[in-house]
Parts: sequence; structure tokens; C-alpha cells
Amino acid sequence: MIGDTRALLTAALAGLAAIAAQPAGAQGDYPSKPIRLIVGFAAGGGNDLFARLVGQKMSEYLGQNIVIENKAGAGGRLAVEFVKNQPADGYTVMVAASGQMAIAAAIYPKLSYHPTRDFLPLTMIASFPLILAGPMDDGIKTVKDLVAYGKAHPEKSNYATSSPAFTITTELFKLKTGMPAVAVPYKSSNEMMLSIAGGQSLFSIADGPPTVPLVQGNKIRALAVTGSQRSSELPDVPSMAEAGYPEVNIGLWSGLFASANTPPAIAKKLDDAARRALADAGVREKLKAMAVDPGGGSGEEFRKRIDGDIKMFAEIVKAANLKFEE
Repeated sequence: MIGDTRALLTAALAGLAAIAAQPAGAQGDYPSKPIRLIVGFAAGGGNDLFARLVGQKMSEYLGQNIVIENKAGAGGRLAVEFVKNQPADGYTVMVAASGQMAIAAAIYPKLSYHPTRDFLPLTMIASFPLILAGPMDDGIKTVKDLVAYGKAHPEKSNYATSSPAFTITTELFKLKTGMPAVAVPYKSSNEMMLSIAGGQSLFSIADGPPTVPLVQGNKIRALAVTGSQRSSELPDVPSMAEAGYPEVNIGLWSGLFASANTPPAIAKKLDDAARRALADAGVREKLKAMAVDPGGGSGEEFRKRIDGDIKMFAEIVKAANLKFEE
């Protein structure tokens, strides 16, 4: 009898200890405080705009404020490293892009994190082609015009970039066209586009959100979109395949990530809120206006895309003999 009582007491104490050891959010009250949504780029860029749009709608479903924190640096990698070192309690999540995740894993052998082992891909927010943009110059109206100008004036041929994603795509473009161009680093894709409008950079290949408004405002010219399909937001702009360079076929993405050890119940709440946000008609309309395709698929689908992209970008880097310094 005494032995049975001791056994029951031991079991009860063990159960209480297990409950006490669980994060507060795992006990059903998550979220009980504001959530930090980390963005690895400066305000105004594509990922920042995605985070603010989706984060605002997610906060309505979660019943807590979502605070955007921009931690720019090292092509977005500083933000990923920061999130990796935070508690896996669902209160620090991240909007991250192809460049920080799949491309970084493909080009940096000593990368301090792995996109699908150290993090939990929740859902893709958007996928999109990139836009090749140049100046409003009557002598540069097509991709072939740009290539010819760069070859004729190599001393004036430079391109703006703020991420390995843009760099690797542009280097692939150079490889396939034979056009010389020197990279000029910027902190955000918004600054990249403004540098073209201001004459500091000849061209850039970047995402839609900061590019489309300047194109529509006749500040810069969209010469092509990467891939084989035209963008619905820029129907008069040819695809890179139509422009004569079908090999320049790279599409990027941005998605929501949590730490890999986030409790399943918390991860599900975040995932549900994100997918509900991405199903909202207003959110989808605003994403499409940025020349991107809204996401919202499952985490497993997103994981497969990331692992596939790592392999693809590694093959491109090897074929083009590209070297990147961390």
C-alpha cells in the first residue's frame, strides 16, 4: 500500500515537473505578449513590405501585436543568426528570403545555420520572378540595348545589389550575355532602385515591391522579368526568355520561419494565422500589386522547395565558377 502511494506521488510530481518545464505558450495561453517578426533587410524592401502586410493581418487572428524589427546586415544573414539564438517559444519569428536561406546554404560552406534543420518553414508568403531594371534612357529600351551598352562602355557598367539572391542572378545574367558589370552594394532593394533613378547604378535585378512603383512612375525602366512568363503587374515587359536569354530563369520567394524546436502547438497557431492572413482577399490583392504570387501552402511543401533550391543554386554557382565571401 505504501509502495503504491509512493509510486503515485512520484508520478504526480513528475507530471507537475513536466508541466512546469513547458514554455508558457505551450500551456495554452500563447500568445500572451507581443511577437517580434524579424526582417533581415532595411525598411522599404520587399521582405519588409511582406512582413508588415502579413504581420498586421496575423496580429488580428492571434490577438497580439506583431512588432516588425529590421536587422539588416550580411545579406540578411545577421537576422537569421539572431533568430537562431533566441528562445524557441514562438515570440521571435522571421520573414526570410531565398537569399538568406537557400542561396546562402548553397554558396557559403561555413554557414552557421541550415534553413530546414535549424528552422521550421511555416509557409511561403510570396514567390516571384525578379525584374531587370535600367535607366530611363532612350538608348537603353531593351535587354539587348543594355548588354550592348555595357560591352561598349565597361567603365560605366555597374549594377546595384543588396543580397546574394540578386548578385547570383545578375552574375548568371552576365555569364549568359557576356556583359561586364561591377557590383555596387546597397542595404535594401529600395535603395538599389533609387540608385538607378539617380544615375549611380546602370542596372539591377531585384524584386517587385520596390521596383514596380518606380517603373510605373517612369523613374526607371523595366527591361525584362526573369523566367519564361510575363508578370501580371507588368504585362508589357517581356520575359527573359522572350528577350533571348531563357537560361536566366530564377524565381525567388519569401516565407515565414520559426525556430526548429518551437513547440508544435505554438507552431500550428503561427502557421494557421499566417495561412489565414494569406487567404485574405485584401492581402492577396496587395501582394499581387507588388508583382508577386501570394503563397499560403503547407510547411512541408515549403520545405521541399527550399531543399530543391539549395541544390539548384549550388549547381549554378559551380557551373559559373562563382565565389562569394561571407
